[in-house]
Amino acid sequence: MLLAEDDRAIRNALERALTLEGYQVMAVADGVEALAQAHRNRPDVLVLDVMMPGIDGLQVCRVLRAEGDRTPVLMLTALVETADRIAGLDAGADDYVVKPFDVEEVFARLRALLRRTSPVAAGSAPAAEAPRQPPERFVEAAGIRMDPQARRGWRGARELELTRTEFELLELLVRNAGIVLDHSTIYDRIWGYDFGPGSKNLAVYVGYLRRKLDEPDAPQLIHTVRGVGYVLRED
Repeated sequence: MLLAEDDRAIRNALERALTLEGYQVMAVADGVEALAQAHRNRPDVLVLDVMMPGIDGLQVCRVLRAEGDRTPVLMLTALVETADRIAGLDAGADDYVVKPFDVEEVFARLRALLRRTSPVAAGSAPAAEAPRQPPERFVEAAGIRMDPQARRGWRGARELELTRTEFELLELLVRNAGIVLDHSTIYDRIWGYDFGPGSKNLAVYVGYLRRKLDEPDAPQLIHTVRGVGYVLRED
């Protein structure tokens, strides 16, 4: 893991906590060193503070994504406005934690990110050999077509530029088109952890996904069922 945080007290405390949790941590104090370590050591996950001197965490993320690096990124931010969180998602971040944070929440979000990106452990084998089925190529509903193998999606003929989390959220909604998915189900399926009713994480991703799906004179596809969750359908 690469941890970039310019506040020494937070950096040292988080490094100790993560190390005790079993992570191998490279801790740096600024964005320039974060980029250098990311290029040199190829970490499995990055934890980036947004506000750092020189190159901030958003710019580190933008540079890595521009280079084609899809390493999961968890942002640490003291910024609480929705627009600030959206800026992090725009930069290519996969998730964020708002300061001051509970270290257990950081652990939970990291576990969820790594579950979604880690291959099956070496040496593990199925209990019984099942007949191999050809993988499904496309998932389609409400004018959305998704290719889970290539991790690409389209609305009509227009290809959608989706982050990893956006793709997984849209795929979940497409596979369950017409079914209202409650917040807890979505959190469990996408993040592997229910962050509770006070979290705005899901709403931010849904809003960002809606903007990417939006087309002039076309119906909205992702609908809010107030107090319950979200559903994909054409009205």
